Amino acid sequence: MTTPKAAGLTRRQQYEAAQRRRSTLIAATSTALVVAAIIILVPMTPGWEKVQRSFFNGQTFVDTFPKLLDAFKINVMIFLWSAPAIAILGLLIALARDTKSPALFPLRIFGAAFTDIFRGIPVILTVYLIGFGIPGLGLPRPWNSPYIWGSLALILTYAAYVAEIFRSGIDSVHHSQRSAALSLGLSERQVTRYVVLPQAIRNVVPAQMNMLIALQKDVSLLSFIGPVEIFRQAGVFKSLLANFTPYVGAAIIFLIVTIPATRYADYLMAKQRKERR
Repeated sequence: MTTPKAAGLTRRQQYEAAQRRRSTLIAATSTALVVAAIIILVPMTPGWEKVQRSFFNGQTFVDTFPKLLDAFKINVMIFLWSAPAIAILGLLIALARDTKSPALFPLRIFGAAFTDIFRGIPVILTVYLIGFGIPGLGLPRPWNSPYIWGSLALILTYAAYVAEIFRSGIDSVHHSQRSAALSLGLSERQVTRYVVLPQAIRNVVPAQMNMLIALQKDVSLLSFIGPVEIFRQAGVFKSLLANFTPYVGAAIIFLIVTIPATRYADYLMAKQRKERR
């Protein structure tokens, strides 16, 4: 007997709906079993009590979490001034690599060298080289600040990756659109500005969202050159209290920020795939 809701569905649609319900039930059951196994089996391990005291101490978490939130403001501040600079520099590097004029060939060489160098060097090494090297020149305050040079290291590294993403977006715009715009009398600059770039930027938004998420996490690398952001503050608490719970608190704060951003990036990618079908 068919239900009123299913009466308007074809036999194929009813079958697909039943398969979706079955898949959902199986997924929920298997997930519940795994979670139950973790909850039951982990506390039964011999060292669980020591791990619980060292990493999941409730009182330590309550005492340190507010101060970790205050330290996280520095992460947010560095992120907020670095992200626009990365986007602008990355776009300029992508345009330099995409230029077709023979007179601007040195720009193409510079763009290629920039991306090769800063994508090839690990982020932490770039932070060390710039964060310790430039202040070592004996610059006066505030130009010897680790906040400035640490941020510059992140900007240069991430701009190299962002430039390649922008370049892939530019290449994704079919050459026929460029040719059509040129045939209408637009100059190369106008074609790039009004035809290519709007589509290219729209195509790479999901990928750039993932880069923003990675940037937010990598701001913690600046703790190695001085800024007392959340990772360094957690390390201070760990040393003072001989307990690793502050690191767990820092991880939770990052998850609170990155999980919604990750889900939004996934939503944008799914929406983009749906529009292309």
